[in-house]
Amino acid sequence: MSRRTTRLLSVLLVLPALILGGCGDESADEGAGGEGLSAVTVSGDFGAEPTVTWDGDFDPGKLETETLITGDGAEVEEGQQVFTRLWLGNGFTESKAYSTFGEDAKPELLTVGGDMTSAISAGLKGQTIGSRVVVASPPKDAFGEQGNPQLGIGNADPVLFVMDLVSVLPDGPSGSDEKPAGWAPAVEGDEKPTSLDFKGTPEPSDKLRVTTLIEGDGDPTEKGQTIYVNYLGQVYHGEKPFDSSYERGEPLDFELGAGGVVKGWDQGLTGIPVGSRVILAVPPDLGYGEKGNKDAGIKGTDTLYFVVDVLAAI
Repeated sequence: MSRRTTRLLSVLLVLPALILGGCGDESADEGAGGEGLSAVTVSGDFGAEPTVTWDGDFDPGKLETETLITGDGAEVEEGQQVFTRLWLGNGFTESKAYSTFGEDAKPELLTVGGDMTSAISAGLKGQTIGSRVVVASPPKDAFGEQGNPQLGIGNADPVLFVMDLVSVLPDGPSGSDEKPAGWAPAVEGDEKPTSLDFKGTPEPSDKLRVTTLIEGDGDPTEKGQTIYVNYLGQVYHGEKPFDSSYERGEPLDFELGAGGVVKGWDQGLTGIPVGSRVILAVPPDLGYGEKGNKDAGIKGTDTLYFVVDVLAAI
Protein backbone atom coordinates (compact mmCIF):
# COMPACT_ATOMS: atom_id res chain seq x y z
CA MET A 1 0.00 0.00 0.00
CA SER A 2 2.84 2.36 0.71
CA ARG A 3 6.59 2.58 0.88
CA ARG A 4 8.41 2.95 4.14
CA THR A 5 10.69 5.86 4.74
CA THR A 6 14.33 5.09 5.44
CA ARG A 7 14.88 4.83 9.17
CA LEU A 8 18.00 5.95 10.97
CA LEU A 9 17.56 2.83 13.07
CA SER A 10 19.14 0.78 10.31
CA VAL A 11 22.59 2.00 11.28
CA LEU A 12 22.15 0.54 14.75
CA LEU A 13 21.59 -3.00 13.54
CA VAL A 14 24.39 -5.48 13.09
CA LEU A 15 25.34 -5.79 9.41
CA PRO A 16 26.52 -9.39 8.97
CA ALA A 17 27.73 -8.87 5.39
CA LEU A 18 30.06 -6.02 6.34
CA ILE A 19 33.10 -6.69 8.49
CA LEU A 20 35.39 -3.86 9.47
CA GLY A 21 38.76 -4.28 11.07
CA GLY A 22 38.81 -2.74 14.54
CA CYS A 23 40.31 0.66 15.06
CA GLY A 24 41.68 -0.73 18.30
CA ASP A 25 43.86 -3.78 18.71
CA GLU A 26 41.69 -6.83 18.08
CA SER A 27 44.23 -9.09 19.76
CA ALA A 28 44.12 -7.14 23.00
CA ASP A 29 42.36 -8.75 25.96
CA GLU A 30 38.88 -7.31 26.37
CA GLY A 31 38.90 -4.89 29.27
CA ALA A 32 42.58 -5.39 30.04
CA GLY A 33 43.97 -2.34 31.81
CA GLY A 34 40.80 -0.32 31.14
CA GLU A 35 37.64 0.80 32.86
CA GLY A 36 33.97 1.16 32.00
CA LEU A 37 31.66 3.82 33.41
CA SER A 38 34.32 4.95 35.87
CA ALA A 39 36.31 6.21 32.87
CA VAL A 40 33.62 8.64 31.65
CA THR A 41 31.50 11.45 33.02
CA VAL A 42 28.08 12.07 31.44
CA SER A 43 26.18 15.24 32.34
CA GLY A 44 23.20 17.24 31.09
CA ASP A 45 19.43 17.36 31.41
CA PHE A 46 16.99 14.79 30.08
CA GLY A 47 16.17 15.56 26.45
CA ALA A 48 19.32 17.61 25.88
CA GLU A 49 22.38 16.22 24.14
CA PRO A 50 24.66 14.83 26.83
CA THR A 51 28.09 16.21 27.59
CA VAL A 52 30.56 13.34 27.71
CA THR A 53 34.02 13.66 29.24
CA TRP A 54 36.44 10.79 28.75
CA ASP A 55 38.34 10.55 32.03
CA GLY A 56 40.51 7.51 31.46
CA ASP A 57 41.12 4.38 29.44
CA PHE A 58 37.57 3.41 28.43
CA ASP A 59 37.71 -0.32 27.84
CA PRO A 60 34.91 -2.15 29.72
CA GLY A 61 35.30 -5.89 30.11
CA LYS A 62 31.55 -6.40 30.49
CA LEU A 63 28.29 -4.49 30.12
CA GLU A 64 27.87 -1.78 32.74
CA THR A 65 24.59 0.12 33.13
CA GLU A 66 23.73 3.13 35.27
CA THR A 67 20.54 5.17 35.51
CA LEU A 68 21.60 8.81 35.68
CA ILE A 69 18.06 10.23 35.77
CA THR A 70 15.13 8.16 37.02
CA GLY A 71 11.92 9.02 35.20
CA ASP A 72 8.52 9.09 36.88
CA GLY A 73 6.74 7.40 33.96
CA ALA A 74 5.60 3.82 33.63
CA GLU A 75 8.09 0.97 33.62
CA VAL A 76 8.62 -0.31 30.10
CA GLU A 77 7.56 -3.89 29.46
CA GLU A 78 8.86 -6.66 27.26
CA GLY A 79 7.66 -6.26 23.69
CA GLN A 80 6.76 -2.57 24.03
CA GLN A 81 8.16 -0.07 21.55
CA VAL A 82 9.86 2.93 23.14
CA PHE A 83 10.76 6.26 21.53
CA THR A 84 14.36 6.76 22.62
CA ARG A 85 16.94 9.51 22.15
CA LEU A 86 20.35 7.95 21.56
CA TRP A 87 23.93 9.14 21.84
CA LEU A 88 26.72 6.74 20.87
CA GLY A 89 30.40 7.29 21.51
CA ASN A 90 33.36 5.37 20.11
CA GLY A 91 35.39 4.48 23.18
CA PHE A 92 38.59 3.96 21.20
CA THR A 93 38.60 7.35 19.46
CA GLU A 94 36.74 8.97 22.39
CA SER A 95 34.38 10.75 20.03
CA LYS A 96 30.68 10.95 19.19
CA ALA A 97 29.62 8.44 16.56
CA TYR A 98 25.86 8.99 16.39
CA SER A 99 23.12 11.08 17.99
CA THR A 100 19.37 11.60 17.76
CA PHE A 101 19.42 14.64 20.03
CA GLY A 102 18.74 18.11 18.66
CA GLU A 103 15.80 20.05 17.22
CA ASP A 104 15.89 18.47 13.78
CA ALA A 105 16.54 14.91 14.96
CA LYS A 106 13.83 12.46 15.91
CA PRO A 107 13.98 9.71 18.51
CA GLU A 108 14.35 6.09 17.48
CA LEU A 109 11.57 3.56 18.06
CA LEU A 110 13.18 0.60 19.82
CA THR A 111 11.50 -2.64 20.87
CA VAL A 112 12.16 -3.86 24.39
CA GLY A 113 13.65 -7.31 23.99
CA GLY A 114 13.64 -6.95 20.22
CA ASP A 115 16.34 -7.44 17.61
CA MET A 116 18.69 -4.89 19.11
CA THR A 117 22.22 -5.08 20.40
CA SER A 118 22.77 -6.44 23.91
CA ALA A 119 23.86 -2.98 25.01
CA ILE A 120 20.64 -1.30 23.88
CA SER A 121 18.53 -4.06 25.42
CA ALA A 122 20.37 -3.57 28.72
CA GLY A 123 19.56 0.14 28.61
CA LEU A 124 15.83 -0.42 28.10
CA LYS A 125 14.90 -3.34 30.34
CA GLY A 126 13.48 -2.44 33.73
CA GLN A 127 13.65 1.31 33.10
CA THR A 128 10.89 3.92 33.39
CA ILE A 129 9.81 6.54 30.88
CA GLY A 130 11.65 9.79 31.52
CA SER A 131 14.88 8.04 32.50
CA ARG A 132 18.39 8.67 31.20
CA VAL A 133 20.48 5.51 31.11
CA VAL A 134 24.16 5.14 30.27
CA VAL A 135 25.68 1.86 29.12
CA ALA A 136 29.36 1.00 28.78
CA SER A 137 29.70 -1.83 26.28
CA PRO A 138 32.59 -4.04 25.21
CA PRO A 139 32.74 -4.58 21.44
CA LYS A 140 30.96 -7.94 21.43
CA ASP A 141 27.84 -6.51 23.12
CA ALA A 142 27.71 -3.38 20.95
CA PHE A 143 27.98 -4.50 17.33
CA GLY A 144 29.69 -7.87 17.58
CA GLU A 145 32.43 -9.16 15.32
CA GLN A 146 31.24 -6.99 12.44
CA GLY A 147 31.56 -3.64 14.17
CA ASN A 148 29.47 -0.91 12.54
CA PRO A 149 31.13 0.59 9.44
CA GLN A 150 28.35 3.14 8.95
CA LEU A 151 29.15 4.67 12.33
CA GLY A 152 32.91 4.31 12.05
CA ILE A 153 32.96 1.78 14.88
CA GLY A 154 35.41 -1.09 14.47
CA ASN A 155 34.96 -4.62 15.69
CA ALA A 156 37.35 -4.06 18.60
CA ASP A 157 36.00 -0.65 19.65
CA PRO A 158 34.13 -0.31 22.97
CA VAL A 159 31.01 1.84 22.78
CA LEU A 160 29.29 4.22 25.18
CA PHE A 161 25.49 4.49 24.88
CA VAL A 162 23.43 7.30 26.42
CA MET A 163 19.68 6.69 26.17
CA ASP A 164 16.75 8.97 27.06
CA LEU A 165 13.47 7.01 27.23
CA VAL A 166 10.90 9.46 25.88
CA SER A 167 7.59 7.59 25.54
CA VAL A 168 5.96 4.26 24.70
CA LEU A 169 4.22 3.75 21.37
CA PRO A 170 0.58 2.95 22.23
CA ASP A 171 -0.84 -0.30 20.90
CA GLY A 172 -4.21 1.21 20.10
CA PRO A 173 -6.32 4.39 19.94
CA SER A 174 -7.14 6.45 23.03
CA GLY A 175 -9.95 8.97 23.27
CA SER A 176 -13.72 9.33 23.13
CA ASP A 177 -16.07 7.29 20.95
CA GLU A 178 -17.77 9.15 18.11
CA LYS A 179 -20.68 8.23 15.85
CA PRO A 180 -19.36 7.61 12.32
CA ALA A 181 -20.90 9.12 9.19
CA GLY A 182 -23.63 7.15 7.43
CA TRP A 183 -21.40 6.36 4.42
CA ALA A 184 -18.89 4.45 6.53
CA PRO A 185 -18.79 0.63 6.59
CA ALA A 186 -18.89 -1.23 9.89
CA VAL A 187 -15.59 -2.33 11.42
CA GLU A 188 -15.44 -6.00 12.35
CA GLY A 189 -13.19 -7.38 15.06
CA ASP A 190 -13.33 -7.18 18.84
CA GLU A 191 -10.01 -5.63 19.91
CA LYS A 192 -8.36 -5.07 16.53
CA PRO A 193 -10.07 -4.56 13.16
CA THR A 194 -10.15 -7.69 11.00
CA SER A 195 -12.31 -6.51 8.07
CA LEU A 196 -14.91 -4.00 6.89
CA ASP A 197 -18.58 -4.87 6.43
CA PHE A 198 -20.13 -2.94 3.52
CA LYS A 199 -23.67 -4.22 4.03
CA GLY A 200 -25.99 -1.22 3.63
CA THR A 201 -23.10 1.09 2.75
CA PRO A 202 -24.04 3.54 -0.05
CA GLU A 203 -22.12 3.80 -3.31
CA PRO A 204 -18.82 5.64 -2.86
CA SER A 205 -18.37 9.28 -3.78
CA ASP A 206 -15.63 10.62 -6.04
CA LYS A 207 -14.43 12.77 -3.11
CA LEU A 208 -12.09 11.95 -0.25
CA ARG A 209 -14.13 11.37 2.89
CA VAL A 210 -13.02 11.03 6.50
CA THR A 211 -15.07 10.07 9.54
CA THR A 212 -14.00 9.61 13.14
CA LEU A 213 -14.70 6.51 15.24
CA ILE A 214 -12.53 7.53 18.20
CA GLU A 215 -11.52 11.16 18.77
CA GLY A 216 -7.95 11.09 20.06
CA ASP A 217 -6.83 13.19 23.00
CA GLY A 218 -3.47 14.13 21.46
CA ASP A 219 -2.32 17.04 19.32
CA PRO A 220 -3.39 17.21 15.65
CA THR A 221 -0.94 15.78 13.14
CA GLU A 222 1.05 18.16 10.94
CA LYS A 223 2.77 17.84 7.58
CA GLY A 224 6.42 16.98 7.98
CA GLN A 225 5.86 14.88 11.06
CA THR A 226 6.62 11.17 11.11
CA ILE A 227 3.39 9.47 12.07
CA TYR A 228 2.90 5.93 13.28
CA VAL A 229 -0.30 4.15 12.35
CA ASN A 230 -2.02 0.80 12.32
CA TYR A 231 -4.41 0.29 9.44
CA LEU A 232 -6.59 -2.05 7.42
CA GLY A 233 -7.45 -1.50 3.75
CA GLN A 234 -10.32 -2.98 1.75
CA VAL A 235 -11.91 -2.03 -1.58
CA TYR A 236 -15.60 -1.14 -1.69
CA HIS A 237 -17.59 -4.39 -1.39
CA GLY A 238 -14.34 -6.35 -1.23
CA GLU A 239 -14.63 -9.74 0.40
CA LYS A 240 -11.49 -9.33 2.50
CA PRO A 241 -8.77 -6.76 3.23
CA PHE A 242 -5.96 -6.30 0.72
CA ASP A 243 -3.59 -5.15 3.46
CA SER A 244 -3.50 -4.99 7.27
CA SER A 245 -0.77 -3.90 9.67
CA TYR A 246 -2.94 -5.23 12.51
CA GLU A 247 -2.45 -8.72 11.13
CA ARG A 248 1.31 -8.25 10.80
CA GLY A 249 1.60 -6.74 14.26
CA GLU A 250 3.84 -3.97 12.93
CA PRO A 251 2.73 -0.31 12.77
CA LEU A 252 3.64 1.71 9.69
CA ASP A 253 5.60 4.97 9.95
CA PHE A 254 5.92 7.61 7.24
CA GLU A 255 6.45 11.34 6.81
CA LEU A 256 3.09 13.01 6.47
CA GLY A 257 2.74 15.04 3.29
CA ALA A 258 5.94 13.74 1.69
CA GLY A 259 4.28 11.54 -0.94
CA GLY A 260 5.41 8.25 0.55
CA VAL A 261 1.83 7.00 0.74
CA VAL A 262 -1.29 7.42 -1.41
CA LYS A 263 -2.50 11.02 -1.71
CA GLY A 264 -5.68 10.22 0.19
CA TRP A 265 -3.62 9.40 3.25
CA ASP A 266 -1.44 12.52 3.08
CA GLN A 267 -4.58 14.65 2.81
CA GLY A 268 -6.97 12.71 5.03
CA LEU A 269 -4.63 12.11 7.96
CA THR A 270 -3.39 15.70 8.26
CA GLY A 271 -4.91 17.44 11.27
CA ILE A 272 -6.15 14.22 12.90
CA PRO A 273 -5.58 14.20 16.69
CA VAL A 274 -3.10 11.58 17.85
CA GLY A 275 -4.93 8.67 19.46
CA SER A 276 -7.77 8.75 16.90
CA ARG A 277 -9.31 5.94 14.90
CA VAL A 278 -10.74 7.12 11.58
CA ILE A 279 -12.17 5.67 8.41
CA LEU A 280 -11.00 7.04 5.06
CA ALA A 281 -12.81 6.58 1.75
CA VAL A 282 -10.20 7.23 -0.94
CA PRO A 283 -11.35 7.65 -4.57
CA PRO A 284 -9.16 6.19 -7.35
CA ASP A 285 -7.48 9.47 -8.27
CA LEU A 286 -6.22 9.84 -4.68
CA GLY A 287 -5.35 6.16 -4.43
CA TYR A 288 -3.60 4.16 -7.13
CA GLY A 289 -5.08 6.00 -10.11
CA GLU A 290 -6.21 4.44 -13.38
CA LYS A 291 -3.58 1.68 -13.23
CA GLY A 292 -4.72 0.42 -9.85
CA ASN A 293 -2.50 -2.05 -8.02
CA LYS A 294 -2.52 -5.45 -9.66
CA ASP A 295 -0.48 -7.14 -6.93
CA ALA A 296 -3.05 -6.10 -4.32
CA GLY A 297 -6.02 -6.91 -6.55
CA ILE A 298 -7.02 -3.25 -6.83
CA LYS A 299 -8.56 -2.03 -10.11
CA GLY A 300 -8.24 1.51 -11.41
CA THR A 301 -11.92 2.13 -10.63
CA ASP A 302 -11.84 0.88 -7.03
CA THR A 303 -12.53 3.17 -4.08
CA LEU A 304 -10.31 2.26 -1.14
CA TYR A 305 -11.60 2.20 2.42
CA PHE A 306 -9.21 2.29 5.34
CA VAL A 307 -9.60 2.13 9.08
CA VAL A 308 -6.57 3.87 10.57
CA ASP A 309 -5.34 4.24 14.16
CA VAL A 310 -3.06 7.28 14.54
CA LEU A 311 -0.76 6.13 17.33
CA ALA A 312 1.95 8.81 17.45
CA ALA A 313 3.40 11.80 15.62
CA ILE A 314 6.93 13.13 16.10
